[in-house]
Amino acid sequence: MQSDVRVLLPAILALHGRIRTAVVAACETAVPEEMAAILHEKEEDTIYAIDRVSEEMLLTFFAAEVAPLAPIVLIAEGLAGGQVTLPPGMPEAEAVWRIIVDPIDGTRGLMYQKRSAWVLTGVAPNKGPQTDLQDIVLAVQTEIPLVKQHLSDQLWAIRGQGVTAVRHNRLTRSDVPLTLHPSRARTIAHGFAMIARFFPGARDMLAAIDEEIVRGALGPVARGKAHCFEDQYICSAGQLYELMAGHDRFVADLRPLLEQVLAQQGLALGICCHPYDLCTELIARELGVIVTDAAGRPLAAPLGVSGDLSWVGYANEAIRQQIEPLLQAALHRRGLFAATG
Repeated sequence: MQSDVRVLLPAILALHGRIRTAVVAACETAVPEEMAAILHEKEEDTIYAIDRVSEEMLLTFFAAEVAPLAPIVLIAEGLAGGQVTLPPGMPEAEAVWRIIVDPIDGTRGLMYQKRSAWVLTGVAPNKGPQTDLQDIVLAVQTEIPLVKQHLSDQLWAIRGQGVTAVRHNRLTRSDVPLTLHPSRARTIAHGFAMIARFFPGARDMLAAIDEEIVRGALGPVARGKAHCFEDQYICSAGQLYELMAGHDRFVADLRPLLEQVLAQQGLALGICCHPYDLCTELIARELGVIVTDAAGRPLAAPLGVSGDLSWVGYANEAIRQQIEPLLQAALHRRGLFAATG
């Protein structure tokens, strides 16, 4: 099965390249307010003008370039009902692969030209609607750079076979091999470590958990010193990349755990991470990054466009041993696991 999935890789890489080129071109000819225009609101997310640039390519490309190689179930937010079988009319049960795509992860940072976004694709053998993130055997992640940025990275992994990465020069249209290494540091001291709190709603509690963990790991802050740092990258794939590249040592996105607390206050949870945002976490695992759910278990969720996910990433086992007990204690002290069922 894993050798068969290689047949799909060239087409997926080509799609990612086309999306990268088209989105950068659109950003070059538009002002941020045009890219940030709201097209419509969906239950799971807001669709901006920049999202349409990539979404319009998906169905046509997969029908023409991928479905002839093997029948598939294509899963993506922009599709009616969240998925489609290709070739058209084929029974879902006869598909060989389930392919989940996020055409742009990191829309908000990219549309204002603040930070790169990413194209994401995960491929799993078709095991029906319950096909899971843990079933993914091929993952591809491609950086969409800022207009002022001429280099961008592309990574892919086949399960059990390590990671391949290249750095693309969009001026020369050339790729060079890239080697990524997660941090080997044994502590978060003087490194980047953070809990995601980039949207309004329970940021006070998330910050309190963050403070508690850091104090437990490093002690109180000394006057005039900063013994660790944070980087609120509004992009799950970008957060994984920062772990893979050795830039970050610990990242946690705990937003779904706060739903019950917010409901008790008469407040809504707001946007959270979905399975398509994490469909390339296989690449991080193949590089040695430890990715779990909030309870420390392997990250699991059916491949789909709905469902809220909490996740935690550690650069290595030493960082996990330093942080995970403090994280678990902070969550249990607040009764947050009651929200996970």
